[in-house]
Amino acid sequence: MRAEQRLDVIRRSVVREMAALGRRFHVDEQVVRGPGTTAVAVREHRDPRADAGAPPHLDLGYALRLGDGEGPVVWDCVSGLGRTEEQRLENGVRMWRTTTAGAVVELLERRGVHGDVFAPGAPTGVPGWYSVQGPAAVFGFRSEPLTAWVEGHHLLPALAAEVLPHLDGRALHGVRVFFGGRADDEIAEVRVDGEPVPTASAALRALGWPRGEHLAWARCFLLLTRDPDALRDAETASTTPPPSPAPLTDGPTRSQPPEPMALLRRLL
Repeated sequence: MRAEQRLDVIRRSVVREMAALGRRFHVDEQVVRGPGTTAVAVREHRDPRADAGAPPHLDLGYALRLGDGEGPVVWDCVSGLGRTEEQRLENGVRMWRTTTAGAVVELLERRGVHGDVFAPGAPTGVPGWYSVQGPAAVFGFRSEPLTAWVEGHHLLPALAAEVLPHLDGRALHGVRVFFGGRADDEIAEVRVDGEPVPTASAALRALGWPRGEHLAWARCFLLLTRDPDALRDAETASTTPPPSPAPLTDGPTRSQPPEPMALLRRLL
């Protein structure tokens, strides 16, 4: 499948999967636009360490302030199982919708429908940050023991000591947790804002999740923010840029309050 065909499959899949979350998105050239200033971008890149014939990596970026170069974008990879490349791409987008997009929509809605929100310092949260977790996705063969373990454990408090030092002043951070496999053939990876964190991955590997004889994996995505209200208007805000300021004159002028979007950019 050529690059443009892959991107077309992904964009159409994003439209379909976001509809499952109650969002109307549409393909607009290189992005998939949603309500307000939300959109989903697709990027393709190759691992320089991979074999020459290996398929490229595909990432989806959920933008919440489209048109603002400093606005938050939640990036995550797309990977799924299937007999054909198209099925693998479609299943990968479906898993992204369940875990990652579900967490973003829950942050915007906060109705407890698409995920859970934990206040700072809550037993299932972390100090100083609101955390949002979308549904976990467990897949593979005979995955019931891993599913039961995921349902009974909150991962973020166990990984917080290794994750929190990697957060900065940005409005929003994404944490992806992926682990599983089978005995003697396991994987455990934690990424913060798309970058692997080896110490957090080691802490995840040290947890007591079941390693069986059959391949099974779990995938979770969490959002961390200082201010959960900062982005609540992302689906109603306009993408129209603010008007240009009036030219300066020689006479005295009254100071004007900054445009709302300018205030938001400073806050973010």
